[in-house]
Amino acid sequence: MKQILTAALCLSAGMATASEDIADQYPQSELYSKPVEVIPHVFSAIGATAPPTYENSGHNNNLSFIETDEGVIVINGGASYRLAAALHEEIKAITDKPVVLVINENGQGHAMLGNSYWAAQGVDILAHVDAIAAFEKEADFILQGMQRYNRDKAEGTTIALPNISFSDRYDISLGGVEIQVLYLGPAHDPGDTQVWIPAWGMMIAGDIAFHERMLPIFEGTCTKCWLETWETAFEPLAPTYVIPGHGHPTNLAQVRRFTFDYLTDLRAKIGEHIDGGGDLAGAYYVDQTQWQRLDTFEELATKNAGRVYEEMEWE
Repeated sequence: MKQILTAALCLSAGMATASEDIADQYPQSELYSKPVEVIPHVFSAIGATAPPTYENSGHNNNLSFIETDEGVIVINGGASYRLAAALHEEIKAITDKPVVLVINENGQGHAMLGNSYWAAQGVDILAHVDAIAAFEKEADFILQGMQRYNRDKAEGTTIALPNISFSDRYDISLGGVEIQVLYLGPAHDPGDTQVWIPAWGMMIAGDIAFHERMLPIFEGTCTKCWLETWETAFEPLAPTYVIPGHGHPTNLAQVRRFTFDYLTDLRAKIGEHIDGGGDLAGAYYVDQTQWQRLDTFEELATKNAGRVYEEMEWE
């Protein structure tokens, strides 16, 4: 097991970085990168740490799957019908077992737009009730945004809502593998979902955890709640392996550094700014240089600061 851990944590040393500077690591496929086996029977196609583009086909999150003796469980529908189909081709090259369930880790486009492919295959799709509600509310807008950047690659994509929902926890027993689909509390996005395999120490964390790229703070995100969820529910599970929503597979300490520690630092800086009588305009320029080597820093740092100011102004 120690050897497996070493291999999993060194994945990024053996492959090209999922970087803003690399348009596509797997040009023969719609996928940004070829799926890798993180630990035995758990695979992930690592997305670009960049905004969605035509070049990366919207594959800028991690598309993972769990292989069991009775079937395959996929985590994330993908950003389009064609991207989901490309992932399925990779799965079929690895195993002849059918895909029996797709889990959407949140209600964003790159988690749910590919549902249209999986629904057409007759596969059940599971998501948290809040993620379904968030996606349904914005589905047409999200689809149109994908169609603009993805052009011909958007072909075949329609809105397909999950047909199974859960509120707190959904247990799965498949091929001798016990899997817990969890909602641990408010975090990055409504209905953020974690897929936990206790016997293997594997956490497919979704967007509660980021690595290699700066996390985005959305309008309405409660960063205080995110930190509380992390401390009280996520970290106590103590996973050995973590596949974050974005960035290569790693360990708990690393995603804590680039998620919990980043949010803590930003909130402290904004808190000092507010205590000193600072306004929103000045909040954009609090010092975040500690995090500037993260991908998407230029796109997100000032936006994140402004949104945390708007949140903390009323705390």
